[in-house]
Amino acid sequence: MTLNEVKIGKTVRVLSIEGEGAIRRRIMDMGITRGVEIYVRKVAPLGDPIELTVRGFELFLRKHDAKMIVVE
Repeated sequence: MTLNEVKIGKTVRVLSIEGEGAIRRRIMDMGITRGVEIYVRKVAPLGDPIELTVRGFELFLRKHDAKMIVVE
């Protein structure tokens, strides 16, 4: 399952980050790395962006970027 498929109010753990280069590095620089827990707080009315809680802070992520994050 990828992060964009997770329902609001669920907590998931990151298994891997797909993608390459600058996009992958940007996601990792935001604190999203393998093993970290992510809580899905809200999704915008049109589905983009997604509001998350990662490592104790709030983060907004585009749906396209969330598709690169494999979670359990």
